[in-house]
Amino acid sequence: MGIGACALGLAATWTTGPLATGIGAAVTAVYSLVADHLRPQRSGPQAAALLRTASGRIPRFHQLDRPELAGVHFADGQHARSAPPYVERDAEPLLREALAQGGFVLIVGESTAGKTRLAYEVARSLFPRHAFVRPLTRSALAAAIEVARRRRRAVLWLDDLENYLGADGVTTSMLAGLLQGRSGRAVVLATMRSQEYRRYDAREESRLTGSDRDAWRVQREVLDRARKIRLARHWSPAEQRRAAAHQADPRIRLALQSCDRFGVAEVVAAGPELLAAWENAWAPGANPRGAAVVAVAVDCRRSGLRRPVSRQWLQELHPPYLAERGGPDLQPEPFEEAMQWACKAAYATSGLLVGNYSQGYLAFDYLLNTPGLPPVPDHLWEALLTRVEPADAYDMGLVAHQASRLSRAVAALERARAGGAAGADFLLAIAVGDHGRPRQAVRNLEDVVRRRRSELGPRHPETLAARHQLAFFKGEAGDTRAARAAFSELVVDTTATLGPTHTDTLAALHQQAYFTGEAGDTQAAVRQLRALLADRLRVEGPDHPQVLATRRSLIWFSSLHEDLAEAQLELRRLLRDARRCLGPDDPHTLAIVSTQAAFAARAGRTAEAAAAFTQLVVDRSRVLGADHPHVVHTRLQRCQALIAEGRTGEAGEELTQVLRDAQRVLEPEHRHINLARTMLDELRQR
Repeated sequence: MGIGACALGLAATWTTGPLATGIGAAVTAVYSLVADHLRPQRSGPQAAALLRTASGRIPRFHQLDRPELAGVHFADGQHARSAPPYVERDAEPLLREALAQGGFVLIVGESTAGKTRLAYEVARSLFPRHAFVRPLTRSALAAAIEVARRRRRAVLWLDDLENYLGADGVTTSMLAGLLQGRSGRAVVLATMRSQEYRRYDAREESRLTGSDRDAWRVQREVLDRARKIRLARHWSPAEQRRAAAHQADPRIRLALQSCDRFGVAEVVAAGPELLAAWENAWAPGANPRGAAVVAVAVDCRRSGLRRPVSRQWLQELHPPYLAERGGPDLQPEPFEEAMQWACKAAYATSGLLVGNYSQGYLAFDYLLNTPGLPPVPDHLWEALLTRVEPADAYDMGLVAHQASRLSRAVAALERARAGGAAGADFLLAIAVGDHGRPRQAVRNLEDVVRRRRSELGPRHPETLAARHQLAFFKGEAGDTRAARAAFSELVVDTTATLGPTHTDTLAALHQQAYFTGEAGDTQAAVRQLRALLADRLRVEGPDHPQVLATRRSLIWFSSLHEDLAEAQLELRRLLRDARRCLGPDDPHTLAIVSTQAAFAARAGRTAEAAAAFTQLVVDRSRVLGADHPHVVHTRLQRCQALIAEGRTGEAGEELTQVLRDAQRVLEPEHRHINLARTMLDELRQR
């Protein structure tokens, strides 16, 4: 039986049954191999897309005789009748132990590390009689949880967990409702790519200037509930020895020959092969239109769009990619041929695009980790924003906000709020404030706080999160005394509700100390920061980004009363630690560099300060974008250093440009605009 016959047989046996969205993610790899000859079954709008047998039933785990039905990449070629042999992974005992305890288990690893295959093999052996409940779309999640809750024994299967997070996605309360009191009878088993998981670690938290964890707290709290199992991409010597017992399978044999460079599962999934095919396709006369179509699908996922993209979208959105590479000079193939090439399976996997005509297409996730990918272009972002649903716009806004693409974040979240996406108003207010409009953020957040107080109560965690952001942006708008008072009140409530060492309590204590110092009581700020640092070191450890941030604040306010030379020495130690823990481009690291330049200016080393601020403008623009308020402030600091150095003509020209740029981006009467005006007036009066 050839590829087409096998795929037809599998798809006919396993479908979404009488469901609205048709054949879903579990069989999209299969479906793509038959060139869209099948068509999905459909029914009314109340149906939900869950993996079902042909009779419409939720299967038991032992009925899943093919790992592809759980999301494992489909194996083609001469071996389409069976998946490659399973090779026991070193992580398997840890996974068995975790699943035996029940609850929520998450396998984290790079693309094509073998996460889904490991989960399938272990869970199927442990829970053969459990119902296998797999939602094929995020909109089907609530129905899947209800099905799993009603079954006596069930595994809720969330392959690629990132696709089930965000607006209308999984929450801790959903998990609690499913798992509480059902040890061993209900299990949530999920997988997640390392790249996606890193969006929720402490380092990424530090990038959300002005909002820390609150913008994505619901999603990270879900991850915090899981017991994590890490799966390495490269196979250990022991794993390679176990794989060698299966060398009769040519896919395993080929993978073992390449395991010095790639992981065995990576080669079996043809990740390197597909990446090379994409890169080579741009050559004139090869498959440049196909390469452009794949680039669209890749950038859609990088933009935060988690659902498949339609064939029509791919056709409409790819021409600018083709034009950027040479257009007609590339001798592009017809679109139909481009789609066939992009969907064609490599020697052991699906194609560069995974999906089908009915449900749409996703870029093969291995491609998302390609080194050196350029930023998602404006033309794609803007075109997507006119097409996506509100929940998609929320996801896109969250990704843009985390990447400090604040204008994009605001545009996407405005679309999400207008469409009624849950939580969009809160995140939009934060993005607006971070983008340089703190007064508008305060007005928006006052509405959020009033509503949450009324609906949830003043000490509900979501109300506390909104109160935190409201207090912060009051301070950013210049009312430091009001911010100090609001954080003092918030510290009392977070301590009583969440505990003295909770992340939110520590964050509120930090802001209380910061605005105490900004309001003029710098000695009290130093006392508060010293106490906070001791607590954070005990709770979070010396390398946590917020510990480093607390150290920086303490050094700054202490330097106003103590020896500047000692403060500079402490700051050099802090910068060394930040570069080691966070890297040179982390916003916390760049903030320390800014403080170091300010110390140089205070010490009279004006040439050093001017050079440092000049480089910092370049670095912050690259990391945060040229219009970010931090970049505007750094440019003003550079002008101050130029004036101190006697380079008044150069400073005047730059100040004029800074004021023009600030007025274009920031709200009227923003403190950076006022400072630029004051500096220009003083310079003209000389």
